[in-house]
Amino acid sequence: MTLNDSSAQDRIKAALIDEAHTLGFDDVRIAEARVADEVSKNFDAFIAGGHYGDMAWMAEKADRRRSPKALWHKVQSVISVAVNYGSAKNPLALLDQADRGAISVYARGRDYHDVLKKRLKRLARWLVEQSDDADVKVFVDTAPVLEKPLAESAGLGWQGKHTNLVSRKYGSWLFLGEVFTTLTLPPDAPEQDHCGSCSKCLDVCPTDAFIDAYRLDARRCISYLTIEHKGHISNELRPLMGNRIYGCDDCLAVCPWNKFATVSEPTVLKSRSELEAPQLANLVQLDKAGFRAMFSGSPIKRIGRDRFVRNVLIAIGNSGDADFAEQVIPLTTDESPLVRAMAIWALSRISLSQAVDKRDAEMGRESDADVRREWAAF
Repeated sequence: MTLNDSSAQDRIKAALIDEAHTLGFDDVRIAEARVADEVSKNFDAFIAGGHYGDMAWMAEKADRRRSPKALWHKVQSVISVAVNYGSAKNPLALLDQADRGAISVYARGRDYHDVLKKRLKRLARWLVEQSDDADVKVFVDTAPVLEKPLAESAGLGWQGKHTNLVSRKYGSWLFLGEVFTTLTLPPDAPEQDHCGSCSKCLDVCPTDAFIDAYRLDARRCISYLTIEHKGHISNELRPLMGNRIYGCDDCLAVCPWNKFATVSEPTVLKSRSELEAPQLANLVQLDKAGFRAMFSGSPIKRIGRDRFVRNVLIAIGNSGDADFAEQVIPLTTDESPLVRAMAIWALSRISLSQAVDKRDAEMGRESDADVRREWAAF
């Protein structure tokens, strides 16, 4: 079928929406293949301010992010899809359990990149089968796509003051994906901003990562620090991280729009019970093989054992519980300097006397400058 008139375009759009729902997408809307000038200006300011931290790929591919057509010159419409991952459980309740690790809700089940990409490919194949004119590309958070502004243009929600997408139906709990197509499909109306005067998401941030409403400095964001940041986390920020060991849901969880959110935990993305409130004492003892086995199929796997144990050690240090010393002391001689440094910091916070004894034994043998600085800090 060739889509050469508006009625044909309307028919295939309606069929597309039905097919997307059949494949397990909770919402699907259409946007024109462009982003507003204001979005591009805000993105350029984010890059110019260096607020992207270690995520150099954001700056390196900035030209391709500013416009869908810069990424793929043939694209005419963007099919923006969403899957709700909201949970009936309050993720903030975990923050009071100092012996447990708080893992972001999205990362407690299967890697959503894999799940959504399979569904998107099936949707894209379906679209190609409907029209002789269709060419397609699919994206799930792994290409230079400004997916949240595109989702807002498509009407899925609006970018809230916490910079994440907010839906009147699903609150702040949405996975996003896109199908770029050469077809011209009728676009949906963009969603309007409904944040009003609310500032709950800004006020709750443990590290004051928001420069202002709608402006995030990723370098202070716990999600960035625990997931994207490859090096040592600054001494200033460690105590503010609490027991958050992978991601942070605080700004999402306090959004008042979550009151109206439909809770939906599809089986394929359902949280694994062992990741809902894991014991720090077990996690900190993971070696590389144990880490790979525990997080097979999980988005957590991509950060590797050393960065993950770094995060766990910071949580242990923040617990103030000397009972963890037995697990921490062996890690002060771990092969990874990243782990050694955070083990030293954690030990100094939970058992200073044991840290001093260990320093006297190990300081002279340590060659890594960052690790030596941790030994010298107390």
